[in-house]
Amino acid sequence: MTEILQNGAPVLRKKAAEVPLDDITSVKFKKILRDMADALFSQDDGVAIAAPQIGQSLRIFLVAKAALDMPENVEERKQLGSRREVKQKAGYLTYINPVIIKLSREKALLDEGCLSVRPLYGKVKRAKKASIRAYDENGKLCTRGASGLLAQIFQHECDHLEGVLFIDKATDLKEMPRDAAEI
Repeated sequence: MTEILQNGAPVLRKKAAEVPLDDITSVKFKKILRDMADALFSQDDGVAIAAPQIGQSLRIFLVAKAALDMPENVEERKQLGSRREVKQKAGYLTYINPVIIKLSREKALLDEGCLSVRPLYGKVKRAKKASIRAYDENGKLCTRGASGLLAQIFQHECDHLEGVLFIDKATDLKEMPRDAAEI
């Protein structure tokens, strides 16, 4: 299993390099995506992961598709199986060389955690809406707007690519057991 690096690993504080577009179809690049997916799917509570979190200083992040469709009701979620199983079945979205092109003026103070900053959670002020431009795993340039959790994910993961961790922005930091975490 691919290790998820924790706060203190130098790569997490480094600005990640852009991925040359010619590399997107390479075998080496596809392995990085598989390693990222394996690391993400190994965690019940993770909804996204950036390449630096597995030691690759590249501008890539993945979002678990299941995080976008997960029922709010805990009992409904349990019927689907473990979070890990649900995430693996649904797959992931790939964002390569992402750029946030628009953020709403309206902000919200949101609960946030990170696979690389265990077991801390805190409140981070984030734009309620965000639009991103990035390449997908086939090298196609796409633009996507988002609100709610996906907008929060875009901002959190793009911070990772700049060497910024959520704890740099968070207030009200607390330790929380993994099984209690929702994000």
